[in-house]
Amino acid sequence: MADRGYVAFLRHGDYRQRAGAPSARQPYPLTEKGLRQAADGADALAAMVAAHGLTLAPVIYSSRQLRAWQTADAVADRLRSLGHRVDGIEQTSALAERGLGSAANLTVDEIESVLRDDPRYGAPPVGWKSDSDYRLLLEGAESLMDAGQRVARHIEATTQPGLVTIHVGHGASFRHACCCLGILEKAQIAALSMFHAQPSLICHEPDGSWQHLDGAWKIREPEDEPKD
Repeated sequence: MADRGYVAFLRHGDYRQRAGAPSARQPYPLTEKGLRQAADGADALAAMVAAHGLTLAPVIYSSRQLRAWQTADAVADRLRSLGHRVDGIEQTSALAERGLGSAANLTVDEIESVLRDDPRYGAPPVGWKSDSDYRLLLEGAESLMDAGQRVARHIEATTQPGLVTIHVGHGASFRHACCCLGILEKAQIAALSMFHAQPSLICHEPDGSWQHLDGAWKIREPEDEPKD
């Protein structure tokens, strides 16, 4: 239906990470595996669009993290080879993962040590990294829900009637955005993850609601640490 808007979002592919560090703002590239995942994700997206009889918007949105841009670039190349129009990639900070402010790219142990040694703060609570509402007591930090609200606003502002707008970003902020849009309950977020570079399709209905149309969530194992 022309009065419906559609959104496809993809978590970036596999990439190099600093061990022990929250991965949100790390500047490292995709691995070869990640590049293959991006091409496979484009194939899955093309099949999804064809199955629902939809048309892609010509601009892909990506976060500014290298892994997301590389994923978007590989997706764009593959979609063009399949006959889809892709005019370019627009990078935006709105799609970034949760920011840790002045603690960006420190390890979890380093972050906890910084807070523990700061007389203003003290050690963060146990499980802080996966707590949706916890915000590090450091300048510039966001909570996971802050990031989700930011991503949700971007999705709402860029959705176009009758087209599928593609966004490439990060798993935790996409899941929290889905909560903000009413697609997921808050209690569901911790139990779910996203497959690398596999698309999910959501629809903005004429009544203003959002619905999940296609694409499987990854069920998180109980012992898994959240990955951004």
